[in-house]
Amino acid sequence: MAQSSMGQMRAWQGPALFSYGFRPFFLFAGVWAVLSMLLWIAMLAGALDLPTRFDPTSWHAHAFLFGYLSAVLAGFLLTAVPNWTGRLPLVGWPLIGLSALWVAGRIVVLISALLPQGLAAVIDLSFLLILGGVVLREILAGKNWRNLMVLGLLAAFTLANALFHLEAARHAYAAQGIGLRLGLATAIMMIAVIGGRIIPSFTRNWLVQSYGKSGLPVPPMQRFDKLVLLITLACLLIWIASPDSGIAGVGLLAIGVLHLLRLTRWRGDRTFAEPLVLVLHLSYAFVPLGAFMMGLAIVGDGTRIIAAQHLWMAGGIGGMTLAVMTRATLGHTGRSPRANRMTMLIYGALFGSVLARFLSGSGADLTELSGLLWIASYFGFVCCYGPYLLRSKPAGGRP
Repeated sequence: MAQSSMGQMRAWQGPALFSYGFRPFFLFAGVWAVLSMLLWIAMLAGALDLPTRFDPTSWHAHAFLFGYLSAVLAGFLLTAVPNWTGRLPLVGWPLIGLSALWVAGRIVVLISALLPQGLAAVIDLSFLLILGGVVLREILAGKNWRNLMVLGLLAAFTLANALFHLEAARHAYAAQGIGLRLGLATAIMMIAVIGGRIIPSFTRNWLVQSYGKSGLPVPPMQRFDKLVLLITLACLLIWIASPDSGIAGVGLLAIGVLHLLRLTRWRGDRTFAEPLVLVLHLSYAFVPLGAFMMGLAIVGDGTRIIAAQHLWMAGGIGGMTLAVMTRATLGHTGRSPRANRMTMLIYGALFGSVLARFLSGSGADLTELSGLLWIASYFGFVCCYGPYLLRSKPAGGRP
């Protein structure tokens, strides 16, 4: 007889950490966000020189975009795909093996200068390739064709990582190369696609419970949303191919307008009483905000392009992933989906970090302050949510 998801998790006698995909990868993502930022601050201060083949800025960019984000994606997909397909989740030793491969990727990239050329890239890329294979297998077995788009985005993200490694191997400045742009653009498309599903849905559910059925957000993925996604994809492709061109700048400005309009349709103005819902809207707001500022930098003198890009990376990606990790951890460990004071401090430190980083270079260097606030945010996540991820769920709770 086929075993249910709950039965499979109960059959696993090992650590609770490896009883569901979100547990190890959300915890490892939080720990890596702290550790990699500590290393980056030490490098900025001249106190550390890592034995990596990447230049320091490229290592920093890769550690966040392809290190941290790949862990969050794994945790999200290994939890969401079983719900999408009705198939069994990855549990136990296979999950331990995949988690160990992610950890190995972080280590080998960190010490790649001590290893044979290309070995770090092979190990790092193998994690995303195997994750993609697991997701493809589940989608095909469950005949869940509508989520092939998510798999396509994961494939593009894997290609971006490969290009980043290739550029670094050729001694190019990978932190501003095509691999970085493709990876960042793919991440923004992921936020636009997945966020476009969950934000209006979660907002509607909370508003119905709190206020009834009036003033609800527009349902997800209407014609307007699909048009916005198509235009966003086209404009991002132009930016990837020709990042300094005027047409790329105009395209980014268009993305900003369209996603701002999209966001207003989801009624975030009514969610101030629940930070777990509000943070989703605030994080998504960095998609249009980052597009606006990058577009303005391109059509202007280009001097603020790096600061504007961090609105997407730290604000959009950092904010949305932290919002998803906190909410999913509470929900899937059987706890009430309500933000406590510590959770609000975690969100506040993250957004403070984004603001400080954006203001750096406009009269004051707040880079180290931004890094410290980032560390405070993710250290708070590890301390507050780590115990939930490490322990078995309460009796009667969800997985």
